[in-house]
Amino acid sequence: MNYLLKVTLTGLLTGMIGTGIGGLTVFFVSGINKRLLSFVLEFSAGLMTAVVCFKLLPEAIGFGGIILTLAGVAAGVLSIVCVEEIINKKGRKKTVVGSKAIVSRKAALSEKKVLGRKTAGNTDIKTTGLLRAGILMAIGIAIHNFPEGFAIGAGFEASVSLGIILTAVIVIHDIPEGIAMAVPMKLGGYSSKKAFFLTLLSGAPMGLGTLLGAILGKVSTDFVGICLAFAAGAMLYVVHAELIIESKKLYMGRLPSLGNVTGIICGIIISMLN
Repeated sequence: MNYLLKVTLTGLLTGMIGTGIGGLTVFFVSGINKRLLSFVLEFSAGLMTAVVCFKLLPEAIGFGGIILTLAGVAAGVLSIVCVEEIINKKGRKKTVVGSKAIVSRKAALSEKKVLGRKTAGNTDIKTTGLLRAGILMAIGIAIHNFPEGFAIGAGFEASVSLGIILTAVIVIHDIPEGIAMAVPMKLGGYSSKKAFFLTLLSGAPMGLGTLLGAILGKVSTDFVGICLAFAAGAMLYVVHAELIIESKKLYMGRLPSLGNVTGIICGIIISMLN
């Protein structure tokens, strides 16, 4: 089988297996354990931080030097910031429309109360919000999966061991993301099968990112360094601007911090493997 095809399939399967495992929870749970999800999010955040800092960035510096690595990291961060701005703007537009719908619905509820009828309007509003949150989460994760695929593709160009390590870490990292997008969609009214399918679909862009990373990595060793640095910057931003913040929103106790430290220790051990 062609090398590029093998690497692309590896990236595609990595994205779909990781989010897919998380998405399977919709078949077994009707709610979500916030403490457990917070712990898993922090664990994956610590794991990715350690692998990026102790494996990905040193490899990038080795291939492209410190200047190109810093430029790649900055480009990776800025790309995700720009993507988030686009998503947030669309989200704000939907919120304005949703607010109008809620106001109209509140008026309808008041009218029904006057008539003495019972209504399930509040439940409808809640489930609509959950569904919207799940869909926006799926879109965001699908976009974030692209630079992760980029890391896998460039990683395999750098060395087989780095590619395998990144593949394993990203699978683990994608599991809580799969849970975070599938459960709100299920609670928002989607069937378990539909929520699971959309969760699987969100992992597909990783295959495209892997292909692009592998192709650019073949141009020169400098490109391998830039690709690794770009992916490192994007992944670090996602970890510290999203995963950790979302974890704190779920639960503020010690358990998430223990998860983060455990993830960092595991990441350091993994980074030492050749």
